[in-house]
Amino acid sequence: MEVNLFIPCFIDQMYPDTAFSIVKVLEKSGVSVSYNPEQTCCGQPSFNSGYWKETKVLAQKFINDFRGGGFIVSPSASCTGFIKNYYEKLFKDDEKELAEVVELKNRVFEFTDFLVNQLKISSVGAKFPHKITYHDSCAALREYGIKSEPRVLLENVEGLELIEMEDTETCCGFGGTFAAKFKTISTAMAGQKVSNALATGAEYIVSTDSSCLLNIESYIRKQRLPIKTIHIADVLAAGY
Repeated sequence: MEVNLFIPCFIDQMYPDTAFSIVKVLEKSGVSVSYNPEQTCCGQPSFNSGYWKETKVLAQKFINDFRGGGFIVSPSASCTGFIKNYYEKLFKDDEKELAEVVELKNRVFEFTDFLVNQLKISSVGAKFPHKITYHDSCAALREYGIKSEPRVLLENVEGLELIEMEDTETCCGFGGTFAAKFKTISTAMAGQKVSNALATGAEYIVSTDSSCLLNIESYIRKQRLPIKTIHIADVLAAGY
């Protein structure tokens, strides 16, 4: 099986090692990975800020970059959820493009969903001897619709202890431009998330979304707190 890899802006610019982790895990799972270097942004940041015309240009480029069939896998529930839920709104008045979008969205998968529900894998042979707690991103839960899939994979990592935090489904305060426009509220939300994580005794906060982890990590560093963040792809790539 061959898949097309889509690496979101946050991972490309801030966490490039996570991109290599997903390739490592997919290849170990028997998948051949193809990467189109012409790919850019899916358009979510501009869409959420109200720039739909500009977003449509980016969305059309995404469609062109991933035309040709085959699964598209990405380590971001936020980006994949956006593509699945909102591309149709952008092209609702363009019959030809709309047909392509409908076809495209059925090929787009978030990384853990693809492993568990398409490849039927619950263990990738990873080893990560640490206590972790899991953060359900808003996009993963409410846009994409995953909850059990990341936990299934984490529970089968050798040496890993998953401890659920209180209010795990509560937003971390990132919300794209929300964090910039409402800094005080965002900081308070991140603080509550980190406080709940610390109460579990975990060493790491794990999530499917690097944007959430970036926001949480910034709070942790500012306050110099004894906990770290890590993307689930990096956990699943550990130990082999």
